[in-house]
Amino acid sequence: MQKKSTLRLPAEWESFGAILLSWPHEDSDWAYMLEEVTECYIKIVEAITQETDVIIVAPNIETPKKHLSHINPAHIKYYEIETNDTWARDFGVITTCDNNGIYILNDFQFNGWGLKFASNKDNLITQNMIKQGAINGTYNNRMGFALEGGSIESDGKGIILTTSECLLSPNRNGDLSKEDIEQELLTTFGAEKILWLDYGFLEGDDTDSHIDTLARIAPNDTIVYVGTTDEDDIHYSALQSMKHQLMQLTTLENRPFNLIELPLPDPIYDEDGYRLPATYANFLIMNESVIMPIYNQPQKDLLATQIMQIAFPNHKIVTVDCNALIKQHGSLHCVTMQLPKEIL
Repeated sequence: MQKKSTLRLPAEWESFGAILLSWPHEDSDWAYMLEEVTECYIKIVEAITQETDVIIVAPNIETPKKHLSHINPAHIKYYEIETNDTWARDFGVITTCDNNGIYILNDFQFNGWGLKFASNKDNLITQNMIKQGAINGTYNNRMGFALEGGSIESDGKGIILTTSECLLSPNRNGDLSKEDIEQELLTTFGAEKILWLDYGFLEGDDTDSHIDTLARIAPNDTIVYVGTTDEDDIHYSALQSMKHQLMQLTTLENRPFNLIELPLPDPIYDEDGYRLPATYANFLIMNESVIMPIYNQPQKDLLATQIMQIAFPNHKIVTVDCNALIKQHGSLHCVTMQLPKEIL
């Protein structure tokens, strides 16, 4: 365990100034269902702007402006930037800060989740946002290291939670050992302890088991995770193994975490019969609310909402139907990235 650094990666529930979104467009994978996903994005922006501001990047900003004209324009800023897709969590800037009030814009390589999809434009969004004055801070070029925001969770106190399936993927940083990758996380994020999950997956997930689809750090040394009691479900064995591993993890004070289990949504399939990676764990933590994806499953959706309220007793739980998003194998957290007010 290395010496405590003043540098840290804030927890998601800490104060921030805006949420970054990338608007879906006809040259993205959303083209075949653009109207449906646009409706979902409108609902997400409506939910976020009840509490904080939104920054939207798009190749043509007139399109989101038209769709969001009913929302107070003081709460939305638009930047015209070329994009491949809309997964802001994974290409977005990851901001660290230190005790002296210095905010560092960590710009990691985004390579389409291990070279699966085109990412040349998305990989440059952070640099283009800086050029246009959308964000400012101390720029830290980490383009030599592939890392997506959805692959790490921080408690803000020195712990990073991640999955070995994703971070040890040979198509991300295949020339580095697990020890090399751990050192990169410790150094860049001022962390003291890296917690690795070796189990857990969602069928249909393109990210190689991003942590934000499976297990999330919540306040008060709590981890909210996905589980199932259905022994016939293809995920049962892996999620049980993940649960048992979570029970072995400890805080910096070597205490076990408080564990809260979210249900797995009932299976949802695409038109070709492939299961989609629906998960309630892909929620966005705001300062006063938690915006949680739901999937038009009244009983499961209600149960997940009630469980989330236990995990976040001081937050209001807000829900958005994200059936559209999972058709491209992501959900609500995947399309958002929080930006501290100090960098805006």
